[in-house]
Amino acid sequence: MKLKGLYLLTLAVLLSLVVIAYAADNDKLVPYRLLTTITIPNGLVGFDISWVDSANARYYLANRGNATATPPVPPEIDVIDTKHNKLLYSIPLTSAGNGVVAINGSTEEPDQPGVLVVGTADSHALFIDLAHPQAAPIAVSTNGNHRADELAYDPLDRVILIANDQDVPAPYVSFISTEAHAVVGKIVYDGTLGNPQSTGGIEQSVWDAATRRFYISIPKTAANANGEIDEINPSTMAITKVFPTSAACGARGGPAGLAVIPGQHLIASCGDVLDIASGSVLNVAGVSGDEIWFNSGDDRVYFAGGLDRISVNVVSALSPFNVITSLTVGLIATPPAPNHTTHSVAADSQLNRIFVPVSHEGVKVYTDDRDNGEGPDN
Repeated sequence: MKLKGLYLLTLAVLLSLVVIAYAADNDKLVPYRLLTTITIPNGLVGFDISWVDSANARYYLANRGNATATPPVPPEIDVIDTKHNKLLYSIPLTSAGNGVVAINGSTEEPDQPGVLVVGTADSHALFIDLAHPQAAPIAVSTNGNHRADELAYDPLDRVILIANDQDVPAPYVSFISTEAHAVVGKIVYDGTLGNPQSTGGIEQSVWDAATRRFYISIPKTAANANGEIDEINPSTMAITKVFPTSAACGARGGPAGLAVIPGQHLIASCGDVLDIASGSVLNVAGVSGDEIWFNSGDDRVYFAGGLDRISVNVVSALSPFNVITSLTVGLIATPPAPNHTTHSVAADSQLNRIFVPVSHEGVKVYTDDRDNGEGPDN
């Protein structure tokens, strides 16, 4: 009887190991499929950053319009219902939008419409009341001579960090109070006051609640030719750490898109995975992109564009950070037809739907077949 019991126990352990191994490997086995393509009435030619507010099932895309069309198509923010994959409405802009971030309602009611913050080509941050999206926004000037671009939100200090990545004589970031709607500080990347000297602009910033710090991608500096990721304290409005990125990252143009992933790691669009605590860096081979998005619903990171601008690399956000697959979302056309490209992506973590805008097509919606696109809890 003891031997039989031991046999059954051993068999149960082996079966559990098989199940675990299958589950671990299942990421590689489950295919993605295209659910639909959401068309934009005036066409989709130029666009920039997109953002998903999963709590409210909304996707926001900075659509730059088309100034060369007859008549010209003005810029706007396209708003999509992620549950029904439907364009709801567009928010008109007087200047092209770049970075976008949604700030939900109060902490007591986080699923209530809040505020959308948009960086614009005329160096402003627009605060759009999502309860009244067609009303005139609150415009805060970042006092630059070029665009206000990508941005991130610190909900504890109620501060937006936004980059003027192309300004001359030097790019800089601004801290904007979401309560006062005013710039309360700046960091200029000109090599003075102990700040790095950027020689390649400024890219994506993210907020990490665990460290209460911003992190921002700098593609290239005078000190770090392969780029760096800077840690910024919003309270002191100062750079507190500089993490040089790898030579492999530099070979792909340096870090651009950036995301916080489990285990207190950062991942950049060039494939670098940074351990915040130790500063150690490893690089995921074969991936690249512009905007990237961590989806907590499937623990995957989506890299928009790739080197060819027509693909989305999918990477596990858990060690060993393996490449799961690559989705071909666009195409290289035969001239004079235009290429169908992308450099933007965002995901609804509750539905596990991936939204990819593709020029001359629309917003493509992908899912894997594990849950039929209905989300992990349905």
